[in-house]
Amino acid sequence: MTSNYHSNSYLYLLLKTTHEKRSGSDGHFINSVAVHGQQEIKMDDLPKHVGDSVTVCTKIYGGIFLDRSKDTPTLLNAGDKYPNAPLTVVIWADARQMFKEKPELLFKDKDVCITGKISLFKDKPQIVVYSEKQIVVK
Repeated sequence: MTSNYHSNSYLYLLLKTTHEKRSGSDGHFINSVAVHGQQEIKMDDLPKHVGDSVTVCTKIYGGIFLDRSKDTPTLLNAGDKYPNAPLTVVIWADARQMFKEKPELLFKDKDVCITGKISLFKDKPQIVVYSEKQIVVK
């Protein structure tokens, strides 16, 4: 995933590698890259985009590592303090291991852009993060 800065907003591009046959008689395959832009949305528009892959920029107000819970998730409160956060960023244990620092400390009180698919948990929007690259500090 790469990012470009333009007019105070971030555009995130996902690079999807596809295989296509090279013209020629040797039958070898080459990699080509297809670029798909993520739609940047406002926090207020989260409920309208459930099921969509988006980028949303906001402040992380805090978080918690639930080390004694099933699957040991890390939950980050995006857009406001718990319990009023309009978005929860979920980082499962396997993804947490890829972070250089504890995510609940690394992103606390920072403005970030989060890229991922919006889903609902108990009627509240959330984005599950699978890679540190999905959260970029502004």
